[in-house]
Amino acid sequence: MKKQLVMGIAVLAIATGVTFANGQGETTAASTKTKQEITFWNIATENPDKMIMDYTVDKYNKRTDTDYTVKEVPTQNDSYKEKIIIAMSSGQCPDMYTSWSGGPMNEYIESGFAQPLDDLVKNSDLPDKLMPAALAQASYNGHIYAIPVLNVALSGIFYNKEIFAKYNLQVPKTIGELEKDCDVLVAHGIIPFALANKTKWTGSMYFMNLAARKGGLEPFRKAVAGTGTFEDECFIYAGQKIQEWVKKGYFPEGVNSLNEDDGQARQLMYQNKAAMTCNGSWYTGNFQTDSKEFYKKIGWFAFPALEGSSADASIQIGTIGDQFISFNCTGDKLKAAFDCISHYADEDSIKLMVENGKIPPVKDVSQYLTDPVTKSILAAASKASSVQLWYDQYLPPAVAQTHLNTCQELFGLTMTPQEAAAKFEASMKEYLASK
Repeated sequence: MKKQLVMGIAVLAIATGVTFANGQGETTAASTKTKQEITFWNIATENPDKMIMDYTVDKYNKRTDTDYTVKEVPTQNDSYKEKIIIAMSSGQCPDMYTSWSGGPMNEYIESGFAQPLDDLVKNSDLPDKLMPAALAQASYNGHIYAIPVLNVALSGIFYNKEIFAKYNLQVPKTIGELEKDCDVLVAHGIIPFALANKTKWTGSMYFMNLAARKGGLEPFRKAVAGTGTFEDECFIYAGQKIQEWVKKGYFPEGVNSLNEDDGQARQLMYQNKAAMTCNGSWYTGNFQTDSKEFYKKIGWFAFPALEGSSADASIQIGTIGDQFISFNCTGDKLKAAFDCISHYADEDSIKLMVENGKIPPVKDVSQYLTDPVTKSILAAASKASSVQLWYDQYLPPAVAQTHLNTCQELFGLTMTPQEAAAKFEASMKEYLASK
């Protein structure tokens, strides 16, 4: 029997009146049809992700000779995270769903909402196609529980080459050089970083990168294991630097009220009001979809090194495979669902992804890339000594939420770096004590 996820979210569902379509209900409703539906929840509400996800599903539905068809239910990013937890907390779950792997995926597995895929993967051509690092991020306790499909996603800095040229700015190699560029931009009335932090995970990008450049990944891993602390100097440094940058005007006014899901950060870039933004490499697709002309102005660089730090500056933050698809079904339905998802690694799907700014997590992806921005991102991923999964996906959900909340408080200057670090650490300790 599957366990319910106990996160207090069920109470939230009642309080907010959130409703959802669950896989069981839709399957029952479809049972009278010739074909049964496989319900597939994802976050592909906008192009290019929507077009890419639709392409393979539509192709499967037209060609399948099984008793199943796949029905997508896309939901906007932040609403999706809440919706999937509510569904599982109610003891129900769609047949297929996306996640970012890490801590939440592990909890879904432990709650019984994901099937091990070892035999299906072994008997398919996916081991020859997919990057081993991507399958590693899709695994838990030695078993594969998800299929990585969409993108090699790194956190890095997109910049407007025309603005950089106008003010004679160079691509920075260090954080000190980055700050000098930012000071020039502020002096000319340009916002250095477009950021919409109502969604919180966007501000976390800066925190994670700053902490990694100060201390590498060891402090984070020790803090998660309980042998270290989130009050380590690298996390204090990240909080201090964020607040220093807020006070120096490196971010937009009212940054915590701007919504990433509404594209408000990108709008600042399009209007030439902001010169840079630190975000996931999926932004290449967003820029291309919104305006191919504007995309010609865009360059990309990895988060710069910190002067005087011994931390390995090749370390990157991100995922090798985002999104990851898990399966909450068995028997013939599982085989049909797996067959559908396997086609995301077909050549025509790979080409579609690349044409739309993605870097699919396949071994031979470099032969498909011609765009200089995506080639830069793949080069950084290839050279990285390690890729740290996003904190809000790696950490247990309750601790991840504390991180996001305290990070937003840092941007709002309503909590000191020391207070934020102490609250972060207390949340981690509480989780570890509950295990």
